[in-house]
Formats: sequence, C-alpha cells, structure tokens
Amino acid sequence: MDKVRDESLPRVLDEVTGALETLIAALDNADDSAVLLHQVCRQVTRAVPGVDEASITLITDGVATTAATTSDIAAALDRDQYALGDGPCLRAARTGTIVRVSISDATEMWPVFAKDSAEAGFGSFLSAPLAVGDRHTGAVNCYSTRGHGFAELDEKLLDLYTTAVTAALHAYNRYQLLHDTAEHLSTALTSRAVIDQAKGILMVLHRISADDAFARLVEQSQRDNVKLRDLAARFITHATGIAPTP
Repeated sequence: MDKVRDESLPRVLDEVTGALETLIAALDNADDSAVLLHQVCRQVTRAVPGVDEASITLITDGVATTAATTSDIAAALDRDQYALGDGPCLRAARTGTIVRVSISDATEMWPVFAKDSAEAGFGSFLSAPLAVGDRHTGAVNCYSTRGHGFAELDEKLLDLYTTAVTAALHAYNRYQLLHDTAEHLSTALTSRAVIDQAKGILMVLHRISADDAFARLVEQSQRDNVKLRDLAARFITHATGIAPTP
C-alpha cells in the first residue's frame, strides 16, 4: 500500500512543515550555499513520502551538474541523464514543470537511464524545478524504490516544498549579496582611511594641499605599478615606523 495512504494528510503536512523548519534553521547558520543544498536533499526525503534518495541538479551556462545528493547512486543516475541530454531532472529544470515518471515510462524514453535505475533498485522518479539564482536553473530530484512510488499528492507536496525552498534560497542569496557589499564597503573605507593618513603626512612634510598630496600618491602608484592603498600603507610605515591596521 502506498505510504501516502498509510499516513493521514495532517501528518504528511507536519513532515513538510518540519522539513522546512529545519531548512530555515540551517539558513541562520550556514555560510555556504552548498551546505544549504545538501540540507535541501536531506529534508526532501522527509517532506515527500516515498523518497528514498534525492539530488539537486544545477544548470549553469547549459552545463548540468549535481550540486548535492543523498547518495552516490543518485548522483550516478543524474550523470546518466546529463550524458543523454534528457531525463526527469533535466526536463524539470528546463521546462519549469514537475516531472513524474515510472520505470516503465522511463524505459521507453531513456532506456540506459531506466536500465541503470532498475539495477540500482529504483522504480519511480519525481523532479521539480528549482530556481537557485539568476545564473542557475535547477531541479530537486526524487528517487523511489517503488514501481509506483509517487502519486499526484506527492507532486503537490514536492511543489509546496520547492516553492518554499526557492523563497529561502532567494533570501539567502540576498543576504549574501548584502554581506559581500558590506565587506567591500568596509574594505573601501579602510583603504580610504589609509590613503587619507598618507595624504596627511605628505601635506605636513611638504606643506602641500590635499589635492597635491593625493596626486603625488597616484603618480607614485603608477610609476611603481602598486595599488594606491598598498603604496599609502608602505609610505605610512616608512614615515612613522608603524604599519597601518589592515
């Protein structure tokens, strides 16, 4: 009997909610998108009944790779699809629609993939599109050992899960962008402080204006082929005997 029929719908929804809560908690701690994608794989086995293994396909500039997986077997079956140029995961990523396929259907469409899947013990496949960022399309891929392991309800559960995951990943990407921007701003402000300090020393030593001091630094930087910030730091160290704080 199908696992979905063995469990009440409220319990299944509780599993989806629990999986999403775990994923959201991971967002607070992970500083690497790869870690989050692996968490997505692990949690989808909770969110959708009948999922035995899972993987995530990313397509970047037309090249498909498996970014995360719960097993080497799932990754190998993904590679079968990449080599063929078609399969559940690629169709979901390219069309933006959920793909649900039984082993018998797969045998007609992708014989090599179906053969390898059957030998690995899998009989059903379910893939949903996943938008990871501006440069990537992708899919969450579910493998079941059952011949008819996925039903229409499983599609809806996976759709619910991946919709929430997409929103979470977008939030994470925005956070990373802001974080990187803040770091770049901090670096720029530090560089500006070092350059201003060097300008001040030159102004005092040579009794020149701020513009003239800056012009001297720029000219020296170009002659020595050294970044302006590095030249300023070197000058400060030479003039004061104390290196500026990085």
